[in-house]
Amino acid sequence: MNPYKLIRKYYKKDTLAYNILITHSENVAEKALWLAGRVKKEKPDKKFLIEAAMLHDIGIFMTDAPNIGCFGEEPYIRHGVLGAKLVRKAGHPQHALVCERHTGVGISRKDIKKQKLPLPDRDFLPVSLEEQIVCFADKFYSKNPKKLDQEKSLDKIHKKMEKFGGEKAAQLESWIALFDL
Repeated sequence: MNPYKLIRKYYKKDTLAYNILITHSENVAEKALWLAGRVKKEKPDKKFLIEAAMLHDIGIFMTDAPNIGCFGEEPYIRHGVLGAKLVRKAGHPQHALVCERHTGVGISRKDIKKQKLPLPDRDFLPVSLEEQIVCFADKFYSKNPKKLDQEKSLDKIHKKMEKFGGEKAAQLESWIALFDL
């Protein structure tokens, strides 16, 4: 599968949204491969990691996020489920799961109910090793146009996750331990 071909189906080249998506996704893919190298005994699927990392945010164009060139009507929190529909339609159900499950450190059904999030009533938590790798790699890079290539420190990521509660920080800690960082 060629993730760039699927991206070009929905994004015009040389637009802000396209450039942000490609730059961010390539950074996440590179970080995902680096993380995969830290758990090579587990044999993560590197080809899948690259493809999934490139597609994890494909749904952003349907959201209302003008700061990154996206002028859709949906709330940004829905970009994962929206992207998953596109990726499933293209015949890639495993890649679609990464789209759905990469936001934050994953979003639980409990979080959806408690925060009244506009998401289906189910868990969106990364399960497979590859889902976890892409989700964790995503935390290192922003889609802020001024900070696209700036890798965040673990300390900065940790501080952000702590704002969302102990459960989120604990998940982050488990990944830090898994990847021996």
